Amino acid sequence: MQVALLGGSFNPPHVGHLMAASYVHATQGVDQVWLMPSWQHPFGKQMEDFDHRIAMCEAMCRETSGWLRTTRIESEPGLTGRTVDTLELLVARHPDVRWSIIIGSDILRDLPHWKDFHRIEAMSRVLVLYRAGYPAPNTVGPPLAEVSSTEIRELLARGKEPSDLVPSGVLAHARAAGLYGLGRAR
Repeated sequence: MQVALLGGSFNPPHVGHLMAASYVHATQGVDQVWLMPSWQHPFGKQMEDFDHRIAMCEAMCRETSGWLRTTRIESEPGLTGRTVDTLELLVARHPDVRWSIIIGSDILRDLPHWKDFHRIEAMSRVLVLYRAGYPAPNTVGPPLAEVSSTEIRELLARGKEPSDLVPSGVLAHARAAGLYGLGRAR
């Protein structure tokens, strides 16, 4: 089996994540794409509670026909949010899986700060998707939508619900849980 990992804060998950996962599933010969929310961000970003981000990712997975899944692997004791350590654990647990890692071209500038990126490349196929506004050599696919979780949080903080940028199931969970100011009295 071939599985592609799409990691990130998913704070919140949005249509850009869904489009990236759909593109990889449709064109890169993978059987499944696993969303891998960060337990803690290695560069210290503040995020909503892990369980809420998992629930929002699972809501987005329900929008697909079963090829998109969510993994809680980053909550394993001893992991610190470093992709190389998480991938090493996954490889050990699932020796029959051939792994790919999905990253956006906007992340390329951060790779020098990643722990042991050469080991990640040895354990998996690295797929660099072309994120709009971040052209780079050796990317795959057309430019993906210009949408970010930061932009979505800013819209929500201004009282605007970004229903064209966030799957309805994700917004429903965020609203029910009162995340990002949704469902709370303003």
